Amino acid sequence: MPKPKIVVAPHFRHMVEVFDAGTHKRLENLGEIIWGRDGPMPQSDMEAVLVDATAVVFGSWEYGPHAIAAAGENLRFVLEVAGSHAHPELNYRACLARGIKVGGCAHAFGPAVAEMGLALSLAAGRLVSEGDAAFRSGEEKWLHDGTVGAVTTWGKTVGFVGAGGLSVSLQQLLTPFDVRFVAFDPWLQPSALAERGVEPLDLPDLFRVSDFIYVLAAPTPDNYEMIGVELLQLLRPHQTLVLLSRAHLVDFEAMTDLVLEGRFRVAIDVWPTEPFDPSHRIREARNAVFSAHRAGAIPEALLEIGRMVVHDLEHLLGGDDQGLRMQYATPQMVDRLHPPGVDGGTGVL
Repeated sequence: MPKPKIVVAPHFRHMVEVFDAGTHKRLENLGEIIWGRDGPMPQSDMEAVLVDATAVVFGSWEYGPHAIAAAGENLRFVLEVAGSHAHPELNYRACLARGIKVGGCAHAFGPAVAEMGLALSLAAGRLVSEGDAAFRSGEEKWLHDGTVGAVTTWGKTVGFVGAGGLSVSLQQLLTPFDVRFVAFDPWLQPSALAERGVEPLDLPDLFRVSDFIYVLAAPTPDNYEMIGVELLQLLRPHQTLVLLSRAHLVDFEAMTDLVLEGRFRVAIDVWPTEPFDPSHRIREARNAVFSAHRAGAIPEALLEIGRMVVHDLEHLLGGDDQGLRMQYATPQMVDRLHPPGVDGGTGVL
């Protein structure tokens, strides 16, 4: 029986970023690896191998929305190593219609991003950045004088805007602080949140009661600047807004106005454009902690992607779809991330 053909085209990522030596060996044992190197795979090469490939592992889909429809009947698995299901030219609906499983690797980043989220919120609440800057300039305030406005995490209320896998990792880290968990997530049933000990709230109530608000939701056409000025004006100086998923969800300029007024604190890892405008006025904010989109960009998290891909391929090629670790696209997910009508119904943004 011929070995399955597995296309491995991780560009924009590099092979060694994703596959350590042991994981790469396991991958090679699964079948005939096609391409399997750095750099973009040419369009003509991809079209040629899709005729009889069983699986494709890719970083960015650059082969157009019609590539899936033209692929051979052997194609059963398409697995991305970028970190989300937002690939503009991948025809998700064609994949689902043909029974092709489309796996996403976002869960690989969960623990690392959650860890950074906790670090940012602790730094914001305990005034770490302000204290460090003051000490370096010789203007530090000692003991009680240096803690005016500081808040602890213990016993507070934590709000999740988006309660998917990333919130699960954060919840694990925050549980020892004996906090109350609340969340807004229209994708999830209240019963699913209740099973985790999370109280569902609407956005205004969440913004009123949460001491720390973590923005974790995936960006969709429907939630652009969902966190606008009316919600932001509900926040008070003891509260901290932590941006971890995408700045897409927040009215960034309105947020900047209010932060510079001292209305609340922010901790930011994701930005409207990256690299970010070096002259933007948010950089003047003292009640803020900044990070240059570093939460998930850590070698350990990238190598976990490779382990996740190989683990799932081992199971799937063996006919076992139980215990899979990647996040697989569903019709409901595709409709939310790629609404019908936005792309003529193809599943392309």
